[in-house]
Amino acid sequence: MEIKIPEVGESVREALLAKWFKSNGAAVAKDDPLCEIETDKITLDLNADVAGVLSIAVAEGTTVAVGTVIGSIVEAAASPQAPAIDTSSQLVEKLAEPASSPALRREMLERDISPDEVTGTGKGGRITLDDLFARIEERSKQPPASRPVTPPVKPAVTPAIQEAPASAMLQPAVAAPAPPTVVQEARPTAVRTEDAPLYAAGREERRPMSPIRKRIAERLVAARQQTAMLTTFNEADLTRVKELRGSQREHFMQRHGIALGFMPFFVKACVEALKEFPNVNASIDGDDIVLHNFYDIGIAIGGEKGLVVPVLRNADRMKLYEIEQAIAAFSEKIKTNRLAIADLQGGTFSISNGGVYGSMLSTPILNPPQSAVLGMHAIQDRPVVRDGQIVARPMMYLALSYDHRLIDGREAVGFLKKVKEYIEEPEELLLEG
Repeated sequence: MEIKIPEVGESVREALLAKWFKSNGAAVAKDDPLCEIETDKITLDLNADVAGVLSIAVAEGTTVAVGTVIGSIVEAAASPQAPAIDTSSQLVEKLAEPASSPALRREMLERDISPDEVTGTGKGGRITLDDLFARIEERSKQPPASRPVTPPVKPAVTPAIQEAPASAMLQPAVAAPAPPTVVQEARPTAVRTEDAPLYAAGREERRPMSPIRKRIAERLVAARQQTAMLTTFNEADLTRVKELRGSQREHFMQRHGIALGFMPFFVKACVEALKEFPNVNASIDGDDIVLHNFYDIGIAIGGEKGLVVPVLRNADRMKLYEIEQAIAAFSEKIKTNRLAIADLQGGTFSISNGGVYGSMLSTPILNPPQSAVLGMHAIQDRPVVRDGQIVARPMMYLALSYDHRLIDGREAVGFLKKVKEYIEEPEELLLEG
């Protein structure tokens, strides 16, 4: 049975074969994870559809087109075949690569070290910086007699200090006036120990960007270059939300089997505010403004490969527990590399919670083509004035980044104030589940 790179979305054309979990020729059971692939949108595992012996055809680190056969499973009843070897031009080029980089070759030349003296430990026997420094250290420990001896160069003698011929010693002392003595200031000479490294080993490391990281970088740059992004700020008192969570904690857990967090409150608050400020839920398409009459809310979740934004569909119809359960399901999918392209597509508005990492204040970046994103931050007790008294309250800074081409400052500020009001008075609108 062939193992192919699956189609994971209309816009995905290639994938990086990041890792094989099994070695070539290993026995695998049905549903065993075989390998991890990365696209510019998601990371996912490919599992075995049948039991048998794994035959690997494409090496780790290779980027291949969707539909490419990367290996096969010889089922137990069939005789195992020799593993196919990838002879693509990509691998041939790797084999033809020089044994060291130009910078390392130049460094070896300056130090009079032949590549034959250095044992390469890099991929395919390539010489790394650590290998060069290991050889330098090895040479420094050798006794001087065993080192290559370069014959000293006889210094050139200038006429001013040239030794006089013997015949000149017999001439009278009054022959000619001696030339004036020129005293030159000694110039500092750079002292270089022959085997001292120019820089310490291991200070830098290069690694290629993963497809996901490349895509994130492209989208972040596009958001800056293609929108008129601006951010407005406010802060919310979470006293009532915390009281509701405390009073409903046991009931919520018993009834729905999950703890109630803060995010469902903000999702519901944003949905209600979006209904009052429809431009915040809109997008720009060419010269048109597209008003969305539905509320698909993207929730930014951090994973090992970077930040992804799965989408809550029709969030206006969801109860608090349904939002909490959906977010938990997304988090589990991200951890196990089971997030699908469909989970990430669309979205009319996004929420990012930097508070889980301890962020006090930030300016969240837009997720095009969406026109706005809400940034949540850490909850911290701060002194505020209530009824003429200074009291401590659990406060959170809120940030709304928006595309000023579509959303006026008045609308952005009004939207954020409305979110603040719903969070500070959550009973009427938020306590539905």
